[in-house]
Amino acid sequence: MKGQAYVILSIILVIIVAVFAITNVEAVEVNYLFWSGESPLILIILFSVLMGGIITGTAGAVKVFQLQKENRVMRQENDYMRKTLVDKGLWDKKKHKISKENVKHKKGKRGNNMAESDKKD
Repeated sequence: MKGQAYVILSIILVIIVAVFAITNVEAVEVNYLFWSGESPLILIILFSVLMGGIITGTAGAVKVFQLQKENRVMRQENDYMRKTLVDKGLWDKKKHKISKENVKHKKGKRGNNMAESDKKD
């Protein structure tokens, strides 16, 4: 459902930008870094929106990849800790089964979220 809302909002935004760009078709003078020239305002608007979308998408993708990597590392660390507890006989798989509803998250020492059940001594 959340994905559909993003698609609908994106379509609405594209329609608004397209209508705005179409109504502004006259040529305007644009000062670039080292020269100036005349370009249709519609091209400037569409190019600006396109570059903004590319920059925002790239920044978002970088953040998603960083979070995926961090998540993978945390899962590996959690699996290693559980394996160590099982090997030492301190973890009973049947007794320590944690349901998602019963887990309360608090800030851990390293600033990441830790389940309250994982914080025992």
